[in-house]
Amino acid sequence: MKPIVSFDVDMTLLDHKDWRIPASALETIEKLRENHIIVIATGRDMDSVYSTEIRDAVRPDAIIHLNGTKVTVGNKLIYEHMFDKQLLKEILAYTKHTPYSVGATIEDRDYYVNPEVIVRHETRLWGECGRIFDDPGKLMELNVRTMAYIGNEHGARAMEEQFPEIQVHMFADKKGADVVERKASKAMGLVRLCEYFQVPLSETAAFGDSMNDYDIVKMAGKGIAMGNAMEELKRAADYVTDAIDRDGIKNACLHLGMIR
Repeated sequence: MKPIVSFDVDMTLLDHKDWRIPASALETIEKLRENHIIVIATGRDMDSVYSTEIRDAVRPDAIIHLNGTKVTVGNKLIYEHMFDKQLLKEILAYTKHTPYSVGATIEDRDYYVNPEVIVRHETRLWGECGRIFDDPGKLMELNVRTMAYIGNEHGARAMEEQFPEIQVHMFADKKGADVVERKASKAMGLVRLCEYFQVPLSETAAFGDSMNDYDIVKMAGKGIAMGNAMEELKRAADYVTDAIDRDGIKNACLHLGMIR
């Protein structure tokens, strides 16, 4: 029986300073592969055009996509959950009257309320915004598993108070978040993979950096927070490693005896 080791993507595997996975992390994953089941656990859809390059570089055995609302093993879909349409409609209507943006990216289209918020945000980050925006109302006719929020932490908390059925997991930079129904999570995705591979939860490890990793880091046999992680996640972790740009994944795996 091989244990499972899961990795968040953004600022755990993928460094946003250069948009690359550190060479030490890729080398570590190759060493782990022989004796571990490699899993990506992320808020992204790793089958989307924005993420397939990362997926193909890591070559995971399984993926927990979109905060647990889609779970795949190779090309096999083993679980999916769609956002409740009435709840989605109410959230979009609520957001129209806020200074924030909520919506989803599906294939090559971006369906967001208040898209100008995203344009400003991405222009500040990268000097441009190349998204193709479409009517967010079309989300009512599409398969939506999770949504994204662009705004501050105050707005995220207000949205959770308005809609207790959802969790709004802030990113580490506290400028955006994942919006997920409470019945889905990365942690439940890990449980489903443990059942699929017949691996006990005690034989799992999970790496993360932000609050959508909180549940999986708490639940895994070994929960590992990156050195650049949010302080609340560090307090929940079994071990805090170095930052992403200081070989955090490699150093944790060495320290915990997962590789030599």
